[in-house]
Amino acid sequence: MTSHDSLVVALPKGRVLPPTVAVFKVAGYDFSETLGDSRKLIFDAIGSSAKALVIRAQDVAVYVENGAADVGVVGSDVLLEQGRDLYEPLDLGLGRCSMVVAEPKELSQRDNPNEWTHIKIATKYPKITQAHFAGRGVQLELIKLYGSMELAPLVGLCQRIVDLVSTGETLRQNGLVEVETIMEVSARLVVNRASLKTKSKVIGPLIERLAEAV
Repeated sequence: MTSHDSLVVALPKGRVLPPTVAVFKVAGYDFSETLGDSRKLIFDAIGSSAKALVIRAQDVAVYVENGAADVGVVGSDVLLEQGRDLYEPLDLGLGRCSMVVAEPKELSQRDNPNEWTHIKIATKYPKITQAHFAGRGVQLELIKLYGSMELAPLVGLCQRIVDLVSTGETLRQNGLVEVETIMEVSARLVVNRASLKTKSKVIGPLIERLAEAV
């Protein structure tokens, strides 16, 4: 853990990074350097003693829960799937998308999700998917994949997938349609529980300023 007045912030790589950096800048933490073409992994904030770690979105909650970072920004999908013990004070509203069930268009024309009793699904979200269908009494055969979900129905691995969509364009290009929405997803601010106590003078104002910024 760092000293009581400096902050370590875990930021997610990818498309959510630029808007996240913009929101933190409004809140008084300038991590603009993270947007440059650099192979660095730890960045100093401009004009303050804070540091930023830029890591995979799936790893942010791990770093924060274990105290390697004090606060972080992570999607609500990752939080629900991983079930970590974190304080979650704020929905930043960034990176909004939906987690949906999708299937080939021709199948959807004769298919009724309300009549499903046993289905085979590929997803990178097994826990969320299992819980969603268990609540409806649907038996599930799960295939865990790490990328390119849309490929699974095209090559006959399974007929349906659970994945995140923002515009739905990738689904359409691969002949798939959404048939059910499981949850709406957006980026959340998460805080390490110990840091919340030891660095309350820094973290409290940060939460307030971020709330104003969004």
